[in-house]
Amino acid sequence: MDYGICVPNFPDGANREGIEAAAEAAERLAWPTVWTTDHVLVERASAADYGRIFDAILTLGWVGARYRNVKLGTSVVVVPQRNAVVLAKELASLDVLSGGRVIAGVGVGWNEREFANVGAADRFHVRGAYLDETIRLWRHLWSGSVEPFHGRFHDIDDFVFGPLPEQGASLPILVGGGSDAALRRAGGLADGYHSSAIGPEGYAKRVAVVRDAATAAGRTPALSARVNVRLGDSTGGRGYAMRGSPEDVAAEVRAFAGLGVTHLALAFGRTSAGDVVGAAERFAREVIPLV
Repeated sequence: MDYGICVPNFPDGANREGIEAAAEAAERLAWPTVWTTDHVLVERASAADYGRIFDAILTLGWVGARYRNVKLGTSVVVVPQRNAVVLAKELASLDVLSGGRVIAGVGVGWNEREFANVGAADRFHVRGAYLDETIRLWRHLWSGSVEPFHGRFHDIDDFVFGPLPEQGASLPILVGGGSDAALRRAGGLADGYHSSAIGPEGYAKRVAVVRDAATAAGRTPALSARVNVRLGDSTGGRGYAMRGSPEDVAAEVRAFAGLGVTHLALAFGRTSAGDVVGAAERFAREVIPLV
């Protein structure tokens, strides 16, 4: 199992120092990936969670310029809220500037009000189809092909795309989400699956769908999970988290590993520099040796 850290680019209290400290800790602990979360313009009812959030891709660019040994992942970017070609350019540029370190975690989103707020209301109910086409379009553009691309949402005949990603059309694309359509997309079209807010028991049910789709497409899917970590907290709380003693948390890590998960993106729920570093160091010191 390898580990990454979800930098605290949200919620209220998120700040530059905390983001930088989390990335520094990941590099120092030899955790290979830092991850950012994405929202743009949520409604007031979601303000406590996502009202203050640093842009997912710009934050990775800022982090990647400071820390040269970590990969840069989105966990996950809500693709249908955006122009797919502009997003292809942003990810390709980041990949070149970072020396080929980008992992594109993508999803369809869930917040209909936010889609309307960013001028993409018409895409909400076709967002799965938009993401499917976007993945195909990205592969087309990133390969360097100048052949026309004709799809439901994009019709491109005369174009030049550059720079190409350092990783080319092999830039990793991981799909998040829990619907059957998302799981089939992860296995059959993308390079793998990146879950969130679900434990090993639920992951086991999902991974069967991912693997079936991957087998049918002749693929071997990468398997990763974004997990909240609340070491020392056994009182429960909203949603899934790895909680309790170091052995309790290590047992959860082993359960993920038993399913074939090879990477955990750890979200410690802290925004201050000292708190997020302390939580990461405690995990490295007390949990990892037990796995």
